[in-house]
Amino acid sequence: MESLTYDILALLFVAGLIGGFVDSIAGGGGLISVPALLAAGIPPVAALATNKAQAMFGSFTAMRSYAKKGHVNLGDMKLAIAFTAVGAIFGTFLAQRMPPDLLMQVIPFLLIAAALYFSFGPKIGHVDRHHKMEKTPFYAIFGLFLGFYDGFFGPGTGSFWTLAFVAVLGFNMLKATAHTKVVNFTSNFTSFLFFAFSGHVLWVPAAAMALGQLIGARLGANLAMKHGTNLIRPLLVTVSLIITTKLIYDDPSNIVHAFILDLIQ
Repeated sequence: MESLTYDILALLFVAGLIGGFVDSIAGGGGLISVPALLAAGIPPVAALATNKAQAMFGSFTAMRSYAKKGHVNLGDMKLAIAFTAVGAIFGTFLAQRMPPDLLMQVIPFLLIAAALYFSFGPKIGHVDRHHKMEKTPFYAIFGLFLGFYDGFFGPGTGSFWTLAFVAVLGFNMLKATAHTKVVNFTSNFTSFLFFAFSGHVLWVPAAAMALGQLIGARLGANLAMKHGTNLIRPLLVTVSLIITTKLIYDDPSNIVHAFILDLIQ
């Protein structure tokens, strides 16, 4: 796109770095990367497609870092990978067929809902607990549902997975985060393939953000294995709400924008 100047690409690189850093620890990096792409003037479907292209680099880097330290066994995740991939296929299929205007109306609500989750969601556990569901039905239910959501939209998927691993399978925080990166990469890569074959990926901004993702995800994964997520949650909420507010303000056709104007008048 001609409007993507070097300054904008530099900002997208920074957004990719911060998004990869945040996503590798607490999930929700898409709350930074998707609004950044939209703010750069990229259409909604192309923004979601380009986000998948850059996000898979961060999720792969984080997954590899956790696996090397023994926090996740990739061989035990075959069912999770299979069900998540199927869900992502259906989600990506729907995202490409929604009218762009409708998708733009929906995105701010999803961003706000995810930010509220980060603000008021339950605390993540620190030690393993007894599981409430066997792994096979767990991966079938959550893999299909969260894979679909990640293929359709994405931001917050990592945190929803982490919460599910902790609340249902009884994983501790670090173990849940490590396993989350495996299914995150699965849905990112699956969606990327479908978006790429459909011609929606913008490769230049994807490359700029992917470089940032590689750096941010490596730093974030290392920090998570040392300190946890107490610093990331408030930062993520603040940034996501600021960017969401900007998106609503800049789009006069958005129903939230119109509602606020009616209140003022």
